[in-house]
Amino acid sequence: MNRTASIRTTGVLPDAAAVQRRVLRVLVASQVLSGAGLAAGVTVGALLAQDMLGATGLAGLPSALFTAGSALTAVVVGRVSQRHGRRPGLAAGYLTGAVGSLGVIIAAVLDNPVLLFVALFVYGAGTATNLQARYAGADLAPRDHRARAVSTVLVATTLGGVAGPNLAAPTGTFAEKLGIPGLAGPFLLSGAAYALAALVLAVRLRPDPLLTARALADAGPEGAPVGGTTTATDVREGRGGVVLGALIMVLTQLVMVAIMTMTPVHLHDHGHGTAASGVVIAVHIAAMYLPSPLTGRLVDRVGRLRIAAASGLTLLASGALAATAPGDSVALLALALALLGLGWNFGLVSGTAIVTDAVPLATRARTQGMVDVSIAVAGATGGISSGLVVAASGYPVLALTGGVLSLAVLPAVAAAAYRAEPRRSAAYRR
Repeated sequence: MNRTASIRTTGVLPDAAAVQRRVLRVLVASQVLSGAGLAAGVTVGALLAQDMLGATGLAGLPSALFTAGSALTAVVVGRVSQRHGRRPGLAAGYLTGAVGSLGVIIAAVLDNPVLLFVALFVYGAGTATNLQARYAGADLAPRDHRARAVSTVLVATTLGGVAGPNLAAPTGTFAEKLGIPGLAGPFLLSGAAYALAALVLAVRLRPDPLLTARALADAGPEGAPVGGTTTATDVREGRGGVVLGALIMVLTQLVMVAIMTMTPVHLHDHGHGTAASGVVIAVHIAAMYLPSPLTGRLVDRVGRLRIAAASGLTLLASGALAATAPGDSVALLALALALLGLGWNFGLVSGTAIVTDAVPLATRARTQGMVDVSIAVAGATGGISSGLVVAASGYPVLALTGGVLSLAVLPAVAAAAYRAEPRRSAAYRR
């Protein structure tokens, strides 16, 4: 018997606020773990492929593969969550990511590029699940606190996300002692981290936030989480809101993945080792997640559309700085990657809030899963094209192109604001 049926039978309604606090605590714990798993693979994935293939042009392929794998996982996790709740969907996603990590290690030991690519595809399940968890944080949140709930889940990724890249060198040394190639060492960490995250969710995410939200909604207004007016009313509801939110997140993901993927390779080509790449990626991931609490408040108070516009401008600044920074300047590249992470954060939090506002509980998880498919496809495109662009034209061209492309967010946001103006005027007159 699921949670909704149980509440209907017993007539006992849970306290939405209390359940939400518990849900956020569990999600925070799982995100700390999964952040380490996510960041470890990002740090060395391109370097591992470059080492095994001996070619820079295909160095972006690992990022493309695990983001493509995350696209498939987003569909599966979304559908499982729609039918059975967030807990089984998220736990299965992280467990699959752990299996992929193990596959990468085996591929490195066997020096088998084909197995490496298959394993990286499976490893992408962890990336998708890490993103899908943010939706679980918003299921029971009032409308005018949704962005803050999403940001709480995202910021939890910071601890693991910063630790993961900085453990690349130590885990590489540990792996070599076990007879495993050093570049595969971080995947030992990611496998353990994803497995533990799956265990935490499977055991502790009770009651399930999505099923509880449905039960409260079915029970009537007295059981539903308290809503509230917000500047989110600027956003067109329904399909238009889903398209707008998805577009914002797709563009920010495409630009972020493309530039991030090739930065370790760019550093390596200028004589820097894994430790330098780890520092730069750690700064980048910290900027992706650490500002989330502030971003959430800004999105709820200032407005979804304004922060979405800020994401495009911040990504442009990042691309321009990365393109002009000397290849031997770790500090400037770290700053560029910090701006890249911040722009992505603005886009993800505002886009997530827009999509969540636009879809009803009855179809929420499935729609969110499909939105994340488009985000994953964008990431795969950015990953695979990044290596080709750098091989043909160089890293500065890639960075500047990404920055300019991010400006496409602005006309979409302006159009949404223009469409919303008559509704705001009518509401003011009433």
